[in-house]
Amino acid sequence: MREDDKMTKEQAEVEVQNFQKIFDVVRLLKVSEMACAEGSWEWPEKKEEERESEKRYCYDYWKKEQRCENCVSLRAILTKESKGKLEVMEGRIYQVIARYIEVDEEPYIMELIRCLDNDWSIGEANHEKLVDLFVHYNDKLYRDAVTDAYNRRYYEDELRRKKESAGVALIDLDDFKLYNDTYGHQTGDLALYIVVDVIRNNIRKSDKLIRFGGDEFLLVMPDIEGGVFAEKLKKIQEEIHNSSVMGYQNLKMSISAGGVICAGETIEQAVQRADKLMYQAKRNKNMVLTERDAIEEEQEKGGPKQKILVVDDSEMNREILKEMLKKDFDLMEAANGEEGIEMLKKYGRDVSLVLLDIIMPVMDGFEVLMEMNRRHWLEDIPVIMISGEEGQSYIRKAFKFGVSDYIRRPFDGQVVYQRVFNTIKLYAKQRRLMMLLTDQLQEKEKNNQMMVEALSQIVEFRNGESGLHVMHINLLTRLLLEHLVEKTNHYNLSPDDCYMISMASAFHDIGKIGIDEKILNKPGKLTKEEFEQMKQHTVIGASMLDHMERYKDEPMIKLSRQICRWHHERYDGKGYPDGLKGEEIPIAAQVVSLADVYDALISKRAYKEAFSHEKAMQMILNGECGTFNPILLEAFVEIQDKLQRVMQQE
Repeated sequence: MREDDKMTKEQAEVEVQNFQKIFDVVRLLKVSEMACAEGSWEWPEKKEEERESEKRYCYDYWKKEQRCENCVSLRAILTKESKGKLEVMEGRIYQVIARYIEVDEEPYIMELIRCLDNDWSIGEANHEKLVDLFVHYNDKLYRDAVTDAYNRRYYEDELRRKKESAGVALIDLDDFKLYNDTYGHQTGDLALYIVVDVIRNNIRKSDKLIRFGGDEFLLVMPDIEGGVFAEKLKKIQEEIHNSSVMGYQNLKMSISAGGVICAGETIEQAVQRADKLMYQAKRNKNMVLTERDAIEEEQEKGGPKQKILVVDDSEMNREILKEMLKKDFDLMEAANGEEGIEMLKKYGRDVSLVLLDIIMPVMDGFEVLMEMNRRHWLEDIPVIMISGEEGQSYIRKAFKFGVSDYIRRPFDGQVVYQRVFNTIKLYAKQRRLMMLLTDQLQEKEKNNQMMVEALSQIVEFRNGESGLHVMHINLLTRLLLEHLVEKTNHYNLSPDDCYMISMASAFHDIGKIGIDEKILNKPGKLTKEEFEQMKQHTVIGASMLDHMERYKDEPMIKLSRQICRWHHERYDGKGYPDGLKGEEIPIAAQVVSLADVYDALISKRAYKEAFSHEKAMQMILNGECGTFNPILLEAFVEIQDKLQRVMQQE
């Protein structure tokens, strides 16, 4: 709140009189006397003489405003700022302003309303721009920048409280964190876009796809029957699993999804139910779980048996295998490879194992394996080849195509049972290990983010302008490094190196803890002596890390020390504290240095207002903030649009 929004009662009365010369309605309302019920504000009744003295249409508007869902007075109270809007009613445009003020230290709202009559006009040159603004405003407001799906704000504003009959699904991209850490964020963004593209190709124009979180999507399909909804989700799951990211053939995508039918409840309530099913699906991954699936599973007493698919053209062989395994497993049969593939399409990962013959009509065993490889099923469904063929060429070919085991006929029942059991157990253990690894990575990432935020708060405690600065440097450093490694391999930075540098950037200003608060928060220019003291924060920060004897040889601490001490060095040798020049400055410190300068320029400080992105870029490129590595500047310029967009969202 500005200082000129604090006034005495006499000053407030003068303000009201001045505004009455411009606005049709001017109201001064004490916040403590305003009642709120379900988001609608009720104002004290107006005196009869006041009603008569005001224009009727303005009073009618004022009465309408008291039930407005987009209440500017409420927004002004919550933010302690002035808020305004334009409202169209009965062919007229009204300007509404709610100004938050304090009168004798008590909070008030000053409401200003006027009708923009025929004296107000829009120049012809700006007419199309204004129309475009109104027509496309919601589209820009409600679209995700990466995927062009609807964003979380659209859900909050338009869908959350809505009641309608619809299929509601939460869809999570499995192992998305691994994609980003292994291949970089641009590849991760591409994976997200492919997922959205597959979903869009399988839904109707009336359906809504929302990017609900980082790697989570919400799908709302109005007026759809439960069975059709489940089939749609499973088709989407299969097509995503069969998709690949161009240039990254080893990156195999999959989703976990939970789906429910929403009827007689809000979308938000349906989302909560779908969320629980999605997390059940994530235990196995690459799985769709609907309420219908969950009900059928609950009805199974003692839990469902694991399914084994026997694909063999000999009915006798199928019967022998059934007798061996039926006690502990649910056996399904297919008389040839083509029937086997159809069964796999139908049951997917519900099949725990395939027992496969080689020589069969229509489609033989090797053709089945080829199709399973093409659809990436072998990653999740093990195959044991059972055949009377004893030639080494057959066995080698079977293992080359990805079978887990090979059993020759005639076979021993106990051996078959044990091999089946061991193979299923091995695959289950691999899934659990992958889930454990993913959980550990997520926990590590959460702990790292907690560390960054803790450091932000520590520095902010001493300097109120630096808390967000630490978070911004982390983000800017990561984006710069991602593009730098694409542009050049000169620095030989791995994805792990980039991740560690961006995390270590949180330490860059930790030395400011040792600087006098009067110097840190001085609103004007520092004297020469004060600036010399300020420069010491680089040495203080490095010294603090030097005293961490137990961890001094850890890569994270080494990088953090480089960044602390040298993030104010300049490429031409005119920086501080050591006057390092060119590549004498570690690349970690160079990147953080550029990120630090950019964020300082575009942010408000005690000694200056924020510069625009364009002005900041101009100052950096003109050398007004010191000299930087030319290739780093090139990378910075090439991603400046992305930097600007990301920083505006923060």
